[in-house]
Order: sequence, then structure tokens, then C-alpha cells
Amino acid sequence: METSDAYPVTFSVDYPDRALDRFSSFFRVFAVIPIAIVMAAITGFSSTPYDEAGDQAVTIAVGGVGLLFLPVLLMLVFRKKYPHWWFDWNLNLQRFANRIAAYALLMDDRYPSTDDEQSVHLVYQEPDPEQELSRGMPLVKWLLALPHYLVLIVLHIGVLFAAIAAWFAILFTARYPQGLFRYIEGVLRWHNRVIGYAFTLVTDRYPPFRLRA
Repeated sequence: METSDAYPVTFSVDYPDRALDRFSSFFRVFAVIPIAIVMAAITGFSSTPYDEAGDQAVTIAVGGVGLLFLPVLLMLVFRKKYPHWWFDWNLNLQRFANRIAAYALLMDDRYPSTDDEQSVHLVYQEPDPEQELSRGMPLVKWLLALPHYLVLIVLHIGVLFAAIAAWFAILFTARYPQGLFRYIEGVLRWHNRVIGYAFTLVTDRYPPFRLRA
């Protein structure tokens, strides 16, 4: 079996080496709202109405379920299995979320697709649960990732300022400063590695503390 030092979660965004749309960039904070609502609806909610006698009626679920964390955790702990369609759901949901993030951060001026990859590339190496994932680790990985949460808070503040600077640069030059782009891409890469480790549970390898691939 071939071994690789590459982390099992990889992420990149194609740099837009072209003139970006100034108009859509100017109104990006408003343009992203509809697709953000779609994303929010995927997490869903439920309600249990009552009939006239005060008894519970059928529960109505609206929307989706978001990331599958607890079901995967339980399946790994008790059966040491990670159903393929659960893996696909988590991966594709994260891909969709990252396309929205890249659009909101001005990294692409094409409206986020619900299914096409576009310029955002997120890859999970599908694990062999029997060989690569332990039973106990899913119970503690979210806690072990605490140092990453603290670093990411600071890095995301930097992303906010970098995106504002990029917004002004695009309005005046129609170009995204490459240094700012690579910084934001690196923070998103770091973020996705932590999600893959602590919440989608696709690897037991601890995420590296770095922005680069």
C-alpha cells in the first residue's frame, strides 16, 4: 500500500487570474443572502403540533439535517463502520458550504452552484474504518482540537480584514491581490482540516498547524 505525508483532507481555490466583476463584488454581501438561506435550510428544524384535545400529532420536519456527526460517531464506536453515503453527504455538504464561503469572500464572482465544483476543491480521502479509524477517538477528537479553535478565531478575524482589503482592491483594479487570496485560502484549508478531523471524523490524524497545503 502506498503511503503519503499528505493530509487526508485537501482544499484549494483556483486563483482568478482575470478581471473580476466589480458590480457583483460591490453588492456581494447582499447577493450571497439567497444561497446562504438555502444553506441554512439544509440544517432544518422540526415542530410537533398538537390536536384540539392537546395530544401530540405527527412531527413535521422541514429542511435537512446538516453535518452527520453524532450518527457517524455512534456507528464508529459501536460498529466501526462509516457508511459510504454518510461520507458522501458530509463531503458534498462541506463542498457546498465552501463554495458559498469563497463567493462571500470575493474569491470567485460566479454564483455558488449547489452541485458543480466550480473553483473550490475539497477532497476527503475516504477512510477504511477497520484499519484507519479507532473506536474511541471520535469521542474526544472535538476536544483535542481545542487549540485549533483558538488559533482559528484569530485567523478568521484576519480573514475579515483581508476580505475588506480585497473588496477595495477589486473595486479599483478588478483584481484580487494574490497575497490576500492565498492567506484566506490557507485559513479555509486549516478550517476544513479541523472539520474533517473533529466533526466529519474522516481521519484520526491530528491536523497540522499551517496554512499551506
